[in-house]
Amino acid sequence: TSGTSGTSGTSGTSGSCAAARLGRGRGRGGAAGAMFVFLSKKIAIPNGSRIHSLAWNHSQGWIACGGERGLLKVLKLETSTDSRARGVAAPSNLSMNQSCEGHGGAVVCCTWNSVFRKLTTSDENGLIIVWMLHRSEWYEEMINNRNRSVVTSMKWSADGQRICIGYADGAVIVGGVDGNRIWAKELGMELSFVEWSPDCRNIIFVNKQSKVFLYDNRGNRIAQIGLHITPESSEDGDEDRIIGVDWYDGVRGHVDIDAPDLVIGFAHGRVQITKGVDLGPRKRQPEP
Repeated sequence: TSGTSGTSGTSGTSGSCAAARLGRGRGRGGAAGAMFVFLSKKIAIPNGSRIHSLAWNHSQGWIACGGERGLLKVLKLETSTDSRARGVAAPSNLSMNQSCEGHGGAVVCCTWNSVFRKLTTSDENGLIIVWMLHRSEWYEEMINNRNRSVVTSMKWSADGQRICIGYADGAVIVGGVDGNRIWAKELGMELSFVEWSPDCRNIIFVNKQSKVFLYDNRGNRIAQIGLHITPESSEDGDEDRIIGVDWYDGVRGHVDIDAPDLVIGFAHGRVQITKGVDLGPRKRQPEP
């Protein structure tokens, strides 16, 4: 289903789409339905390097791949505008495959600012680099290193104005798109994930024990968010570990005003999907 591209400076495979049936179910009205997955493009990583982070700028087609030994590749995915080829079967090509140099260790975090067209990356040594697009190439714009801990998660707010950076030692830094620090705080817990609310008023923090907390955008704790997933039994408890959190920012609209937009994923394969965070009337909780 695919052929290898031998173009200098570009590695990857492309070809016709391959489809595989994943399962069958019942659609509306009792009609049988099927789900398909299509292989659009397979991209090879140089020297078989292990990938540690991946981020997709869906609005502009950029894909960032961070890997071991400082590997950082930025790809540009172009989808055909031919009206005769639409949907999942539309052919796609790579218009750019750039290797960005600057990191010395494994690149463990990548996050896009699609509003201002910036890419922020961090490696296992704590080095943070903000990349900017200039004349169709990505260049270093800012560099920062706290020199005390590694970044475990970072996210730009939906409006692109602020970035929240969470460290393994519990430190949190919120900075502006201009590079200035807005506030910094020690949360007193090992952090795994950070996530902004769609209105940029709140931030979710997930710690190493997979507890989820809601803070306001000034770093004040509001409440602990309840989880409704039944724990799975395992010897080390790793199956209950949270492996991802995403709060849909609404930029592509909603199919329904009450559609869920917050998802929390667990290592055992289950996900919790809710409509935002319903805390009800309550007083602000004290800091841990």
